[in-house]
Amino acid sequence: MKLPIAFALLAATAATPAAAQPDYAAQVTADWDRDLGALFDWFHRNPELSFKEVNTAARMAKELRAAGATVTEKVGGTGLVAVIANGAGPTVMVRADMDGLPIREDSGLPNMSVARQVGVDGVESPVMHACGHDTHITALVATARRLAAMKDRWKGTVVMIVQPAEERLGGAPAMMKDGLYTRFPKPDYALAFHVDAGLPTGRISASEGISSSSSDSIDITVPGVGTHGAAPHMGKDPVYMASQIVIALQGLISRERAPLLPGVVTVGSFQAGTKHNIISDEAKLQVTVRANDEKTRADLVSGVKRVAEGVGRLNGMPDAKLPRVTVVEGTPTTINDTALAKRMNAALARDLGAATMVPFAQQGMGAEDFAYFIQPELKVPGYYFLVGGTPKAALDAAKAGGPPVPSHHSPFFKVEAKPAVVLGATAMTAAVLELLGPAKR
Repeated sequence: MKLPIAFALLAATAATPAAAQPDYAAQVTADWDRDLGALFDWFHRNPELSFKEVNTAARMAKELRAAGATVTEKVGGTGLVAVIANGAGPTVMVRADMDGLPIREDSGLPNMSVARQVGVDGVESPVMHACGHDTHITALVATARRLAAMKDRWKGTVVMIVQPAEERLGGAPAMMKDGLYTRFPKPDYALAFHVDAGLPTGRISASEGISSSSSDSIDITVPGVGTHGAAPHMGKDPVYMASQIVIALQGLISRERAPLLPGVVTVGSFQAGTKHNIISDEAKLQVTVRANDEKTRADLVSGVKRVAEGVGRLNGMPDAKLPRVTVVEGTPTTINDTALAKRMNAALARDLGAATMVPFAQQGMGAEDFAYFIQPELKVPGYYFLVGGTPKAALDAAKAGGPPVPSHHSPFFKVEAKPAVVLGATAMTAAVLELLGPAKR
């Protein structure tokens, strides 16, 4: 579901000087070597689909309790809320998502997943961590351990979220509906990171504004009138009508949206019919719509409905049998709080070394349901950052025409887990200490 943000290799990443490291970074590395590497391996071998992350959640509950957190399970379905309270002070939320994807892994890694699972849609499929959520939850355990061990350096409350179903864009709103901000301490700040296969290991990047696009998944059911394939005049061909819809939808981008305003309408699935010579009585389309602002988002979603119904009328279908358009899932744009992002970017550059931070550039229209935690009306400033997952040499080779770096949501997806987890956890610990620790000069 998420289209990852890819990064051009900027001049800032050409050299790799030794970065500064806070004193707790060595302990994060030691934790990886002792048992977090094995924990990541277990997560990678045992991925679970959205809202089905029962074993993953149980393992995370065990690890976070062992780190000293008070854990509440089954929040928003399979989600967890883990709290470490340490006196009076602000509350910081740290979120990690945990679901896998219905993809058969073909990465060639020794710990390739062979798991299969029946999803919430009732369909059994292979399952793979093809977006790096296994690195996120492993890093959350590492962060919890460091914060619990350094209570002398901060005051306040840390609320750690193990979120289900990011890939269906449903886990964050489900947790909110289940009282995340009323049953538990409401955060003064919300933090999250995502590993990025297009960013070199050892590097971090974060926007001071928009971080991820909106996304809406739309189902279109196109009714028809079935008949023999040799007598099309006796029926109404839903394949023909659905094909017209597929083509006409692109006019929303090419003829109705301002040329410099980002937007995407993609038909990802087209299903109809059972045999060569039968005109079926129904066709189904699955569409994803992406935008970078709420007005464009609303215009595109309403445009999909208008186009679909218009094609039905064009083909003489009565109102009762016009194409049916349903938005099945979606998320708003993820926008970092500018003041918080500037503060965090400066703090991470100070604590991890200036060379660690590289400029942010949105290169695709990936989406994130982290947006639900930081909507403007909630008054919770958010900071979402990216952590490099691929060695620079591999990215350089791909840029020079060598083997491509597999994208997120690919069966070939893989990241360098150790540097991603270690840097992600170190950076997240630094971010929390910046917000809850004594003022730094």
